[in-house]
Amino acid sequence: MFIVSLTYLKPLEVIDSLLEEHVAWLKANYADGVLLASGRKVPRTGGILLARAESREALDAVLAGDPFHREGAARYEVIEFAASMAAPGLEALINA
Repeated sequence: MFIVSLTYLKPLEVIDSLLEEHVAWLKANYADGVLLASGRKVPRTGGILLARAESREALDAVLAGDPFHREGAARYEVIEFAASMAAPGLEALINA
């Protein structure tokens, strides 16, 4: 599993102009089972993705399709971790 921290590199006006396409990218990757959760940072300086992929390389290929990445609008920090415990109802997040 991966935590991806996005930090915006461009003004919010640029981010907002890419938002509709970014949301479509998010929805496609939820449908593919790659994304598990996502949302904005508070304050709005970027976002967080919780993702599942077979490898870091596979995740990098998915992230490359994000319009924020394509336009150089965000920097991505990727942290891989193995979940060993989860709250009730979130057991599917635990690594097998």
